[in-house]
Amino acid sequence: MVEKLRDTPKIDELMKGPWPSFVKEIKLSAKLSGRAGERANDLLGVLERSYNDKIGHWKHGGIVGVMGYGGGVIGRYNDLPEEFPKVAHFHTVRVNQPSGWFYKTDVLRKICDLWEKHGSGVTNMHGSTGDIILLGCATEDLEPVFADLTEMGFDLGGSGSDVRTPSACCGMARCEWACYDTMGACHDITQTFQDELHRPAFPYKYKFKFAGCPNDCVASVARSDMSIIGTWRDDIQMDAAAVSEYAQSGKFDMQADVVGRCPTGCMSWDGQKLAIDNRNCVKCMHCINAMPKALAPGRDRGATVLLGSKAPIVGGALLSSVMVPFLKMEPPYEDLKELAEAIWDLWGEHGKNRERVGEFIQRIGMSNFLEQIGLDPIPEMVIQPRTNPYIFFETEEEE
Repeated sequence: MVEKLRDTPKIDELMKGPWPSFVKEIKLSAKLSGRAGERANDLLGVLERSYNDKIGHWKHGGIVGVMGYGGGVIGRYNDLPEEFPKVAHFHTVRVNQPSGWFYKTDVLRKICDLWEKHGSGVTNMHGSTGDIILLGCATEDLEPVFADLTEMGFDLGGSGSDVRTPSACCGMARCEWACYDTMGACHDITQTFQDELHRPAFPYKYKFKFAGCPNDCVASVARSDMSIIGTWRDDIQMDAAAVSEYAQSGKFDMQADVVGRCPTGCMSWDGQKLAIDNRNCVKCMHCINAMPKALAPGRDRGATVLLGSKAPIVGGALLSSVMVPFLKMEPPYEDLKELAEAIWDLWGEHGKNRERVGEFIQRIGMSNFLEQIGLDPIPEMVIQPRTNPYIFFETEEEE
């Protein structure tokens, strides 16, 4: 245990108020015995110094990792190693999380014990990709950390220009609206693409996210290169008696709060009966969310596969576009795997450095992209109406 915590008047301000504070948590780690406490204490000092200097004091010092893996560890170095020697190296280790983020408490305790032994005691449960994030490892501790993790049954996640750690909502484990087994699909894809996950060979990152229904609790439509979102292709299931019960409850106005908010106007309410034109339903889930005891997704369930979303880093933010409107998500998921591999073959050959799949499609055009991966164009792929009045046809020579 460190004898005295570093003096941090500025970041102490972040502990005031009713909200949780990461500063408070770092100070708890700084009270640990051994290297973990020393690293967390120096981390407090770096943070306070950054607030005083109004610049960050972290730099990327090149590639660092474990033997045989190209990803899973993000190198972090301090640019003031003499002043803060215990965090001269402060690498981040990404650990592949279990599908749906289900843990037993004894496993969580083992992870925390491991990180107090080898790291800083500071964790992030979880990173935006889904991984367990272990913050603050020295270079010489990486191999011992990896050895202990594999003994516990864990593996490293993805980092760099590779398949990032696939993640999924809890799906059928806890959600009645799940249209396919998200956890099973996520686990299968993770096991199948181990080489692509651990050995970066792409132009940039590629993320899978599995959402069980259109509520998309893992935000796949905005944050993953390939979104697999549960859906159905028959009629919404309806319990007419339960609909009447909702209407008479007085909790909301059926016309204004349910029917009036349908984005395609496919619902009508005559005061007694709710009618749904299922052919025009876009599966937004609003009516099901509003009346969960009366409405439910149809019985013919599967998933829509979308492609191309990203956050605004190199270019602007993108949302995913539909590639396959309906796919029966059943093991061994060969159709999904073949589609992913066809995309990787084209993007890997012609993509620019740090160019995400969505940006690649924007650059070469959706028609060229579909032609090269062997997927037929369909109306669901249209994002907006045509703005160019000219249409050009390619003439094919007949023998």
